[in-house]
Amino acid sequence: MDAIQDFLRNSFSLEGLSPDLAVGLSRLARPMKIPAGTVLFENGDPGNGCYAVLEGSLKVSILSIDGDEQLLAVLGPGDLVGELALLDGRPRSATVSALKAAQLGFIDKSAFQRFADENPAVYRHMLSIVGKRLRHANDVLAARSFLPLPGRVAQTLLQLSETFGKPLDDGRILIHYKLSQSDIANMAGAARENVSRVLNDWKRAGTISRISGYYCLEQPSILQQAATL
Repeated sequence: MDAIQDFLRNSFSLEGLSPDLAVGLSRLARPMKIPAGTVLFENGDPGNGCYAVLEGSLKVSILSIDGDEQLLAVLGPGDLVGELALLDGRPRSATVSALKAAQLGFIDKSAFQRFADENPAVYRHMLSIVGKRLRHANDVLAARSFLPLPGRVAQTLLQLSETFGKPLDDGRILIHYKLSQSDIANMAGAARENVSRVLNDWKRAGTISRISGYYCLEQPSILQQAATL
């Protein structure tokens, strides 16, 4: 319970929710732990609730008919996943699994709805979260349609820095999560070889670096310019 209350106090996903409602939600959440590789839910499964990520990391992906995986997002502590099921009653729209062992807080749909019916401000807050996710999805779609490859890679690195970023001196940002070039290429919707060339160019230019296996954004402003339509 303490971990869930800490999540609700510190999560940017629930930033702005009043403290009394945050405590009320924490009382609905059931703690659970899953090992790395566990599939939390699959595309098409019933939407029975949402999960707060307390520790560890999850990946959100979709699979083609041929079994090819498209990585949509990597989520870490402070994120919510599956919240759309609380509002629309439809099946899951993606597959979510644990990249690392994760500690989660599960909020059952029926319990959430009873609480939110008594506290409509919770519904308004959840709608704002869904709206942000929709805007993010629109940004990704626009980037893949109009941005050249460096812009798509820059957008991917910036998005990862929002979830896993650790501020360093001089405005630098360390992405405190070990990613392969294949992971970045998957999220950017490009071939690994092409993404590797972009990353190597940026390393030579000092735009990014590697520190103990982690990517560091040495000049985030240059990446922001590249990611702008």
